[in-house]
Amino acid sequence: MTAHSVAPGVSLRSSEPDTMSLAHNRRLGLVGIPPVIQQLAAREVLAQYSGDLGHPTPAQVAEVLVIVVASVLETQITRPIVIDARAQSSLGRRLLTLIRESVMRSWNDHGIAVTELPVLLLAIEQVREAMASDAAETFAAELGGPDSLNLLVEVAHDMHSPLASILFLADTLQRGGSGPVTDMQHRQLGLICTAALGLSTVGSDIIDFARSEKLLEPAPVPFSVTAVLEAVRDIVRPMAEVKQLTVRIEPPKVDERLGHPVALRRVLLNLTTNALKFTEQGTVNITARETRQGWLEFAVRDSGRGIDAAAMPTLFHPVRVAPQRDPDERRGNKLFSNTGLGLMICRKLAGAMGSQLRVETQLGRGTRFFFELELPECPSRRNSDPQRSKATSAA
Repeated sequence: MTAHSVAPGVSLRSSEPDTMSLAHNRRLGLVGIPPVIQQLAAREVLAQYSGDLGHPTPAQVAEVLVIVVASVLETQITRPIVIDARAQSSLGRRLLTLIRESVMRSWNDHGIAVTELPVLLLAIEQVREAMASDAAETFAAELGGPDSLNLLVEVAHDMHSPLASILFLADTLQRGGSGPVTDMQHRQLGLICTAALGLSTVGSDIIDFARSEKLLEPAPVPFSVTAVLEAVRDIVRPMAEVKQLTVRIEPPKVDERLGHPVALRRVLLNLTTNALKFTEQGTVNITARETRQGWLEFAVRDSGRGIDAAAMPTLFHPVRVAPQRDPDERRGNKLFSNTGLGLMICRKLAGAMGSQLRVETQLGRGTRFFFELELPECPSRRNSDPQRSKATSAA
């Protein structure tokens, strides 16, 4: 059986042998992975995932790639197949995932016929299942080993692309981008957005937990505070609509500032998502109030159930268990989830920006998370957008 070996990071020497091999596979009734897709997968592994995979060399990537490609052909001939141990690894699974994504995205651009696409996707899925059967046996051991955090980050990365697609498509449908929707469909799409946003937040928390220092820009940059508040409100809008909650933002009088907008947006987004999660009726307010010259206090206040005093000592711990007064209490009735990664990351990022995340809460009355940042006014951009509203706006 013929498989294409492509050296990562190196241009294909000639398309003629590859064309001949593809034609040979087709005469045998097999559908192979186009060499260009192989090369793209290898390059992406080396460029984006090398650190997560233990920094494999180009030769190691090429070796595993050849095995993966050959397995896709082999599963079209005989089953069950036995996957070579070298491909039974994070590297092998990552290459297969990237190959599948590339086939789905651009199959028509790489000479795959419409009749061949289902055959190829089925073969890729069968190889993935064969890999997973052995991988499942070692997953628990790996999760408890020294590389457990890298393993969780890899899982979180795998979640990101499909969840982002679900969020984009559901939001587009909900906004009527593909035609009118009924009230019931609008609500159902909102539920899809809420569920996908919740899963996406878990994945982002895991990645940020491992690499939160990279969320802080190396140096302060000019930015619009109002734009940050509006971005957060727009992201959580489907979640608020499903629960029939109002999200209000209150920007400062002087909008253009010098600071770290990426980290600020991440903190406010996490706090707002939590506020919506634990609020059943009323409002969530995101405010930026000037406390003194060049300083802003950011706050996220909800009208939710508040935080039990027993939960406060472990509120910012990465893993915590909410207090249960009733041993039969269902998970859905807990005040907080068992993971505190989000709040811990918020506190870490606030500290990196020179602040401290604090909380005020009262059972039955709601919760307020707040922090103060030094954000000098930015004269070069001040008044650059005179039409920007400084008044409170609502979702």
